[in-house]
Amino acid sequence: MPKFDIKNIKLRKVTVDELSDNMLLINLYATQALTFIIGLAWAFFQGQNILEIFRFQGSPSILYWAAGLAVLVVAFDVGISRWIPDEAKDDGGVNERIFRKRPLWHIALLCAVVSICEELLFRGAIQHAFGPYWTSILFAAIHVRYLRHWIPTGMVFAISYGLGWLLAYTGTIWAPIFTHFLVDLTMGIIIRYRREEE
Repeated sequence: MPKFDIKNIKLRKVTVDELSDNMLLINLYATQALTFIIGLAWAFFQGQNILEIFRFQGSPSILYWAAGLAVLVVAFDVGISRWIPDEAKDDGGVNERIFRKRPLWHIALLCAVVSICEELLFRGAIQHAFGPYWTSILFAAIHVRYLRHWIPTGMVFAISYGLGWLLAYTGTIWAPIFTHFLVDLTMGIIIRYRREEE
């Protein structure tokens, strides 16, 4: 049996265009699963009750706040897109590849998975430890595909800070989850059907 040698492992940068559709989805779901596990572990080691984090607190009117923030984010994003050049908001084609040919039910599923996993880690665990400002810096940093351009990086930071404020204001993680879901779903649908028209 041949001996495993770690020195023979070679890493290279892969662009999104080099990934098959299946590999892109596997990567996305694996990354979200890892995010969820880290969020659970972090919350557990903070002494938080996971069931308590996901308990809906307050009245259903909280969802109006979440929807209102989502409308503001989407309106700002769509509005600013008209004045900034495409290269200033380029994410390397990741969003195009994720949403371009996806059926609507799968776009909704992807957005639900991403919003729950990322909000558990960032709002449920990290914000509990460091507050909304440092959480937003970390949130912007993990969206590495935007870091080449200051406009999308600033927008991701601002959105994250808004989600952090929403958690503090409403007292429930479901408000930022719902906002995150609505923003991603709306932008995914825009990408999906804009591309279809072209």
